[in-house]
Amino acid sequence: MSSSSSSVLEMEIFQYIDAHQSDFIEDLKEWVAVESDSVQPDLRKEVIRMMALAADRLSALGAAVNSVNLGSHQLPDGKDLPLPPVILGELGKDPQNPTVCFYGHVDVQPAKKEDGWKTDPYTLTEINGNLYGRGATDNKGPVLAWINAVETFRALKLVGINEKLLLLLLLYKISLEGCIYLPVMFLVQVECGSKDLHSGTFGGIIHEPLTDLIALLDSLVDPTGRIQIPGIYDSVAALTEEERKLYESIEFDLEEHKNNGGVKKFLYGTKEEILLHLWHYPSLSIHGIEGAFHEPGIKTVIPAKVIGKFSIRQVPHMDLSVVKQQVVEHLEGVFSKRNSPNKLKVSMPLGAKPWLADVNGPLYKAARRAIKRVFGEDPDFIRDGSTIPVARMFQTITQKSVMMFPIGAADDGEHSQNEKISRHNYIEGTKVFAAFFLEISKLH
Repeated sequence: MSSSSSSVLEMEIFQYIDAHQSDFIEDLKEWVAVESDSVQPDLRKEVIRMMALAADRLSALGAAVNSVNLGSHQLPDGKDLPLPPVILGELGKDPQNPTVCFYGHVDVQPAKKEDGWKTDPYTLTEINGNLYGRGATDNKGPVLAWINAVETFRALKLVGINEKLLLLLLLYKISLEGCIYLPVMFLVQVECGSKDLHSGTFGGIIHEPLTDLIALLDSLVDPTGRIQIPGIYDSVAALTEEERKLYESIEFDLEEHKNNGGVKKFLYGTKEEILLHLWHYPSLSIHGIEGAFHEPGIKTVIPAKVIGKFSIRQVPHMDLSVVKQQVVEHLEGVFSKRNSPNKLKVSMPLGAKPWLADVNGPLYKAARRAIKRVFGEDPDFIRDGSTIPVARMFQTITQKSVMMFPIGAADDGEHSQNEKISRHNYIEGTKVFAAFFLEISKLH
């Protein structure tokens, strides 16, 4: 394909996307309206309905859709809950054409208006060019952007690639991710008896589980953010000059990032230090305490059992089994010094290895050209902390290059109140994915 004919084709594709952007936004509105919250068991039927809606959308494109039943899983109370199916849509099987497999999810995190949302989280609302709604940026908007790009190719009767679309649960300068730091999730349970106690009757005369738990959690990280678990940094790779230069060259505004997070101060004062601690060193975050009274009002109770939740973001070369052993030994050591008769239990319900890719491969070069074509500038190649273990799994099983290809912005607020994606990023992101298809087709 000559450069002139390629430019004409790109223009035709982009014009189609611009002309149909209202339709694309209506599609997103329909998807956001489905309360596909995969956390709350009573909304599981909505997750399954969302998967069926996505399957219908793929079928309408002419895809051969396969819905794989995964059975059920058991809740802590013993009840069985059906798992949503995995959806695989396939378009084209020409062995002469390259095949692109896109993965995404259409379930969402919990959201309620009373949590601090300015709009109904399940009614897509456009304000000042931003589309607000749960799942708008994570991950319904990006999934639809890929589908929109495929629709554009089908509508214009363009061929040149095979597409596989796999749907599972699970700053603005656009960036490409070639490394994911996955969390290891830990639960720390402290238990003293079979029932909660009144603080007026037992306060001051027993070893309280919550006091023990707070001491354990407090032992994990010092005020500078450094993890206090012995040996945790031993396997972290030495910082190379190449990696250091990467941090120096990346466009990153500390004040903007601070404002996006609504925080007053970072632990570190320079861009390079911030990126080092986001992308090179492991981090530990405490997420919550289960079993303690947290509702509004006063309840003078001593809980019988409490569970602390924290995670460690691993970086390349850290070993999952070694990290677990280090955490358990540290917490047991701190607990033994308290001489508490309470029962301690440390478990690791979630753990996966980090993923690192070769960002100099043809897939990344094709994406880079697509981004340059649509946004007019080269992307940054970044690392990130996300719970996407399937990236490493895909790379291991297929032995193919895997890439994280986001279209959202750093202030989109995924998992948070007032989640949004800008109309600009949603529509231009659709163009980027379409341009990426073109670039991939040129490789073969």
